[in-house]
Amino acid sequence: MARKRPHKGNNRRGSTKGPRKQRRTITGTLRVLRPGSAVVETPEGTFEVTRSGIREAMSGDEVSVFLVGPKGGRGGGGRSGAHGNGRGAAGGEKRAVVDSVVTRANHTLLGRFELAGPLGAVVPLDNRLCHDFFVVPEDKSPERLGVAPGDVVAARIVEYPTPYTAAVVTIDRRVGAAADLDMDIESVIASHGLACDFSPSTLEQAESVRADVASALADDPRRADLRDAMCVTIDPVDARDFDDAVGARERADGGFDLDVHIADVTHYLPWGSSMDLEARSRTCSVYLVDRVIPMLPERLCNDVCSLRPGEDRLAMTVRTRLDERGNVVSAKACASAIRSNARLCYDEVDALLVGEKSPADLPCVDDSEAPAVAQMLRALDRIRSLREAARRARGAIDFETRESKVVLDADGHPTGVRVRSRTRATGLVEEAMLLANESVARILADAEVPAAYRVHEQPSAEDLRHTVAPLDELGLLGPGDAAALMAGEPAAIQRVLDAARGTRGEYLASALLLRAQRRAVYLPQNLGHYALGATAYCHFTSPIRRYPDDIVHRALKAHLAGKDGCPEQRAVERLLPQLCSDCSRMERTADAAARDSQKVKMAELYAGRIGAREAGVVSGCERFGVFVSLDETCADGLIPVRDLGSEWFEFDEKRMTLTGESTGTVWGLGRRVVVEVAGVDVPRGRIDFRIPSAGKKDE
Repeated sequence: MARKRPHKGNNRRGSTKGPRKQRRTITGTLRVLRPGSAVVETPEGTFEVTRSGIREAMSGDEVSVFLVGPKGGRGGGGRSGAHGNGRGAAGGEKRAVVDSVVTRANHTLLGRFELAGPLGAVVPLDNRLCHDFFVVPEDKSPERLGVAPGDVVAARIVEYPTPYTAAVVTIDRRVGAAADLDMDIESVIASHGLACDFSPSTLEQAESVRADVASALADDPRRADLRDAMCVTIDPVDARDFDDAVGARERADGGFDLDVHIADVTHYLPWGSSMDLEARSRTCSVYLVDRVIPMLPERLCNDVCSLRPGEDRLAMTVRTRLDERGNVVSAKACASAIRSNARLCYDEVDALLVGEKSPADLPCVDDSEAPAVAQMLRALDRIRSLREAARRARGAIDFETRESKVVLDADGHPTGVRVRSRTRATGLVEEAMLLANESVARILADAEVPAAYRVHEQPSAEDLRHTVAPLDELGLLGPGDAAALMAGEPAAIQRVLDAARGTRGEYLASALLLRAQRRAVYLPQNLGHYALGATAYCHFTSPIRRYPDDIVHRALKAHLAGKDGCPEQRAVERLLPQLCSDCSRMERTADAAARDSQKVKMAELYAGRIGAREAGVVSGCERFGVFVSLDETCADGLIPVRDLGSEWFEFDEKRMTLTGESTGTVWGLGRRVVVEVAGVDVPRGRIDFRIPSAGKKDE
């Protein structure tokens, strides 16, 4: 029974002696992360929104919020029952509650049409939109567009939700029947707010673009004609846009000349044009498991700006001179025209470098050039080796990662998984791109030219401290490594990664240390790049798929032409802080969407493997269970704590372990285990494992 509050004078509800003190509010942008979880970004910082504090707001809205005190809770370790979950630690920061919506960001939505009595209802595919959206009976748009229950529709909001009424929408377009669409991927797209269709004006402008290399050379005497200089593109086998090409020569003195050619996108992307404004809005291409949502129309990214073999193309070129140890002697940039001699994939280059393919097997435009192309690839491989050593000597950190990609058939159904690690071919391209990015950043930074610099700050001691116990549990710390690690010494991080190489903890160590890093961001000023050990760095090499690269291209072109303060660059500079912020935010969104789409298809793949047993390694540990990463596919899944055994488990947050109180069994990072696929939740991209009750034991 609840205790009654004592009566105090006339302080009854609604009775006051004076005007009620108004709450102090601040304005910010609401970001809904997932259903029931949101933050608001304000000039005073970013605040978590209380669970019921979102109210009638939607993700992206400009909102007025007031702050409330921190929620209670305890941190540290705790016990998890075999049939229950422990509660996580609570934060001590103030939280926000939406007071009102200042400006609406959402005007349309994608959803599934259903009937709700006399009303129509649109159920959003974006799972962050936790509101009801109805079509009123007098709205005849469903009948006019031939919409049936279950169809996916594009709807326009005509009345926003209030505390007393639901939102009202009208249907603008029937997208299609749910059976004809991959609804799980469509939900990923909608939930991350990704724009798929270009505006008619953007498409019209793109269709009018022509490569016209001859005119560009005639109009700009500073543009170098490098069409006779040998170069090739090297990309994944399924790549469709080729925005970089490389060439190299070994000199008689033992040094090297390296050319990196990058598609000259901004030549065809006038500042402030419809195409440019849409690219600014998107900021990057999004690579989902089954499709690419491009930043630029296909006419540009797959045709005019793509460095296709045997075709004249405009480029921005960085020509670097290296000594015999791979150190940079000089680096110059220029606008150019090039012609690629071959379109190669990583597998072909790797096969050549290890002797499994001969030069004659290379798909060159002119077969007679194959021996020279092979010689150039070997020079690029030697540059790779030298540059890796040079970067390590200056304090760069090389994380070991594996990338898994679900392979789909023509109907979008998963058939397997392709796991890609760093190889000599991917490495030689990566080193060439790193060098070009660094060289351009150095040119711009030395001249104090404002641009979108790529900045990576040193991780905090607190974040690194959390890695010490698990890394020690894996046996990867030597004498003095713990203190050096917490001090953020790059050499200490690299020592741990070297110690992990070839062990059960190789990829776990990289994952732990990567999670401890701050996320690299775009900023208007150069502050260096911690992980690369670079005093200046920017993104220059992917202008087809990243808008920051286009910003850098504009800045570099203006600088080379002696027009640093021209009107266009002044306009860019005024918008630069917001552009950098938008690009950083959308990069995170694109990465999250790509991961979610892979998880959906991975879960769909394992839906056909229920009961199958596979080997893996424990990659994470929480109160509610342990995460396992499978060896063959890198698929991640959860073994709930209730399936670890019929005993209580003590969770050690510091060491990331669960220990059985009765048996002393320890579940921790790096433990080898054989698991059985217990179930999947495809829309959420979730796989559940269990320990087999009989048969194979832990390896």
